[in-house]
Amino acid sequence: MRHAASLSLLLSLSFAALCGAHAAEDDSISTDRPDVAESSQVVGKGRIQLETSVQWDRLRDDASHERTLYMPTLLRIGLGESTELRVETEGRTVMHALDPSSDARSTTAGYADTEIGVKWHLNDQQGNRPSLGVLLHAVLPSGSQGLRGHGLRPSLRLAAEWDLSQGLSLGVMPGLAVESDDNGARYGYGILAATLGKEFNERLHGFVELAAPQVARASHGGTQASVDTGLTYLIGRNVQADFMLMHGLNRRTPDLSVAVGLSLRM
Repeated sequence: MRHAASLSLLLSLSFAALCGAHAAEDDSISTDRPDVAESSQVVGKGRIQLETSVQWDRLRDDASHERTLYMPTLLRIGLGESTELRVETEGRTVMHALDPSSDARSTTAGYADTEIGVKWHLNDQQGNRPSLGVLLHAVLPSGSQGLRGHGLRPSLRLAAEWDLSQGLSLGVMPGLAVESDDNGARYGYGILAATLGKEFNERLHGFVELAAPQVARASHGGTQASVDTGLTYLIGRNVQADFMLMHGLNRRTPDLSVAVGLSLRM
C-alpha cells in the first residue's frame, strides 16, 4: 500500500505539471539529472519538480554477471527561494545475476531505499566565483528485503558551477558519505564528479563527465569510477527529456549503463 500511494502521488504531480498548473515564466526548468554532478540551483519557492527515468546497468566480471533495471526518481519541493526539500529513490528495481562458474541464476526484485535531503543555494556566479549549492541527504533503510541498506546513511555534497564562454559550462561536485556493510559496520567514503556541458541551442544541451560516486578502501567496496555522456532536450519551459550513456572504468563499476529520463516542473 505504501508503494502504491507513493506511485499515485508521483503520477498526480506529473499530470498537474503537464496540464500547466503554473503560468509560464521567463526561466526554464533546471534539473539535477542525468549526470552524477548536481546543479547548484534550487526549484524556487512554491515549485514542485519531478525528475524520473528508466536506467539499465550491466556489470560483468569473473565472479558474476549482473543486469539491473531500475527507476531513479527525484522529487524536489521548493521551501524558499534558496532552499528545497528532496525525496529520492532508485524505485522499482529488478536485478538478474549469473554465476559464470556454475551457471546458477538468481533474480532480486523490489523497491530501493528512500533518500531524504535538503539543498541550499548559497550564491550565484560572480566573475570567477562559481554558483554554489550544498546538499545534505540521508538514506533511510526503507526498501524491500534484499535491497534494503543498514541504518541511516548521511551524505554531504558541494555543487559548484561556472558558466563559460561559447555556450560551455563546468560543474564540480565533491562530497562525503557514510555507508554500512552487510554486517552493519559503518565506514566513510568520498564522492567526486566533474561535468563539462555544452549548449548547442536554447533547447538542446550536451555533457561529458568523469565521476567517482564512491572513493573508498578495497575493504569497503573500493573506488567506483566512470565516464558518461548525454543530452537534454527542452520540450517546453517546464518539461525536459534526457538521455545518458555511461561506461565503467574499473571492475567495481557497471561496465555499461543507459538511461532515458523525463523531468516536469509545476
